[in-house]
Amino acid sequence: MHVPDGFINAPVSVAAGAVAVGAVAVSLRGARRELDERTAPLAGLVAAFIFAVQMLNFPVAAGTSGHLLGGALAAILVGPYTAVLCVSVVLLMQGLLFADGGLTALGVNITVMACVTTVVAYAIFRGLAKVLPAGRRSVTAAAFTAALVSVPAAAAAFTLIYAIGGTTDVSLGKVATAMIGVHVLIGIGEAAITALTVGAVIAVRPDLVHGARGLTAPLKLRVGGELIDAPAAPAVPATPAPAASATSHRKLWAAGLVTSLVLAGFVSFYASTNPDGLEKVAHDKGFDKGEKEHDAADSPLADYGVKDITNTRLSGGLAGIIGVGVTVVAGSAVFWAVRRRRATDGTDTGPASTGAGVTATAPATAPATPAAKPAENA
Repeated sequence: MHVPDGFINAPVSVAAGAVAVGAVAVSLRGARRELDERTAPLAGLVAAFIFAVQMLNFPVAAGTSGHLLGGALAAILVGPYTAVLCVSVVLLMQGLLFADGGLTALGVNITVMACVTTVVAYAIFRGLAKVLPAGRRSVTAAAFTAALVSVPAAAAAFTLIYAIGGTTDVSLGKVATAMIGVHVLIGIGEAAITALTVGAVIAVRPDLVHGARGLTAPLKLRVGGELIDAPAAPAVPATPAPAASATSHRKLWAAGLVTSLVLAGFVSFYASTNPDGLEKVAHDKGFDKGEKEHDAADSPLADYGVKDITNTRLSGGLAGIIGVGVTVVAGSAVFWAVRRRRATDGTDTGPASTGAGVTATAPATAPATPAAKPAENA
């Protein structure tokens, strides 16, 4: 859904840029409360992973493809403020290096793809987390639903911006119907990717998943056919969950980086070449006539290929690997700077202030008695 130059007029582009700058400024401040020494490296990795997966366009309808937007995934993994920064870093790298998404439209893209998706997804996720039974499956289900809704919400936001500042006279009703319709289908792919990724990280390091903190239900015992709260165990120092202690965050980071490099460097060759939802609707409805040539069209990495390398597979693969590397470095630099600011301004209270993971907060099991048998967590 990368909006190119020329779709939106200058005044509205400037206004969207101001909104984007304000959102990034607020997010920089909010991210200081979300990031600690464990999650700051993860945030840079999330940005690189989103970049990699956005290269994997998947078919959604005849002649149309879609790709991950990433706002929901980032919000659930590292928090909503940090998520806005993650997606913004990706959009900036794509616009400057790969001529993907207009530079004058960067504010529009950040507003739609970073802010709208993150706010909508995280609001839905937190709402579902309050009503669903606490547990890993519920977190995954909430992530799926939040990601699914966030994509057509972004499409609706673009349509609203186009209604205000579009450069071509088209039927807005038809544009809205087409944009939201095709992006509901894209949202299904987004939801699947988000749920699978969140579920995979929870399986090995639940304490690192921002959206999974504080969702553990109290242990119950079944006594005489009724569920009662288990007796409180003596207070003991918090210890990492077995899965968390077995898999260090460094191993998780390395595995995530390797996965991102493989996706961008090799799997991306098999991605769909059909135009994405916005490109297809713009062509069908005729509002692509206002598109202007990208200011970075002569970049050596434009269109996700390395200039002067004629082998398509090699050119695209190298461009993807370079993109992942640049994004993880840029993202990590931003998040470490935010982390250092937190440490120096007196707001850092250590890892304990961020909350415990899904499994780390589970109370100790009460001693077994002949009249009681353990039940599953509610």
